[in-house]
Amino acid sequence: MSDWTWDYNTDDHAHVTGGLPPGVIAEVERIATELSVLGRDAEAVGRPTGRSGGLREFDILGGRGFINFLVVPRHECVYVCGITWYE
Repeated sequence: MSDWTWDYNTDDHAHVTGGLPPGVIAEVERIATELSVLGRDAEAVGRPTGRSGGLREFDILGGRGFINFLVVPRHECVYVCGITWYE
């Protein structure tokens, strides 16, 4: 079990989640929890493929949107930086 956590990349969570349906927010938080369980291995999840680290992108809800996240090993944290949702 990983000691890693996840958080939004801003103190103002509404800046990232504002206006999104509750189901979308719940799915993003579920994925963020799973990424934090992966720990450092989360650096290779999503796009861009073929390299690890940096800002990552991961599809949500069957391609109806995606999240941008950053894995910071020094903080042992996955930060959700942005959510794009196609209504």
